[in-house]
Amino acid sequence: MRRSRYRRGRARGDAGFVTAETAVAMPALVLLAALLIWGVLAAAGQIRCVDAARVGARAAARGESDAVAVARAAAPPGAQVEVALAADTVRVTVDAPCGAPGRLGGLLSVRLSAVAVAAREDTLVGGGTAWPA
Repeated sequence: MRRSRYRRGRARGDAGFVTAETAVAMPALVLLAALLIWGVLAAAGQIRCVDAARVGARAAARGESDAVAVARAAAPPGAQVEVALAADTVRVTVDAPCGAPGRLGGLLSVRLSAVAVAAREDTLVGGGTAWPA
């Protein structure tokens, strides 16, 4: 009887290639997964910055003195909030850092930013009578 070169459907010479290919591909897959997770976290942080800017602009437009604290409470950790008052508008800017996960945090960090503008409700525009009448 002749011995077959193939054993259970594969050649004898291919015995360790699947393990070697997996060992080479695994770090790339882990890096890809980490970058995808970081992208989702950065998008969530951007949404929080937009929400914080809107909340702060609404609070400042109403004339609340704690508008910065309200915006900071809604912002991501480490965010900086700036409120600029004009004659008839309020502008709130929120900036926050977003670092990558793990050791990539120092290399791949981005700044998230959002700006919201609202019309002031605590001042009269147009020289009408005092409010409430």
